[in-house]
Amino acid sequence: MSLKAATNTTTSKQLRLNDLQPAPGSKKKRVRVGRGIGSGMGKTCGKGHKGQRARAGGYHKVGFEGGQMPMQRRLPKSGFRSRAKLTHQELRLSQLNKLEGEIVDFASLKEAAVIKSNIKTVKLVVSGKLEKKVTVRGIPMTKGAKAAIEALGGTVELV
Repeated sequence: MSLKAATNTTTSKQLRLNDLQPAPGSKKKRVRVGRGIGSGMGKTCGKGHKGQRARAGGYHKVGFEGGQMPMQRRLPKSGFRSRAKLTHQELRLSQLNKLEGEIVDFASLKEAAVIKSNIKTVKLVVSGKLEKKVTVRGIPMTKGAKAAIEALGGTVELV
């Protein structure tokens, strides 16, 4: 078969709205219960005889274990999500290298998108390597961060 003949056979079948149908097996037929013996779901409708599950509206809440202490109450509570994490951020010394000028303050950090817009407090920590001399104004920091800034000839001004 030539290349021209092969392309004609693939392009001749076009996609039409009336040809669209779901993938085979993706749509299951709904079970109609209570429609007689021959249906296989007559009389008790697959619910068996008596008991809570056979009754109309007779089912239990999620997690109910028949009166036994449920799993979610047996296990201890764990975990905690700090609300301060939403407004506080730790800043590494290596991130100060991204700033253009020599003066580092809260406004310049936000302007350079080093910290997110919703952050209200920042603390400098000694992590990474600072490569330039900077003047830090009004930003709290660890002792190690202060020493690293001053070692490069930078200054720290706490307001």
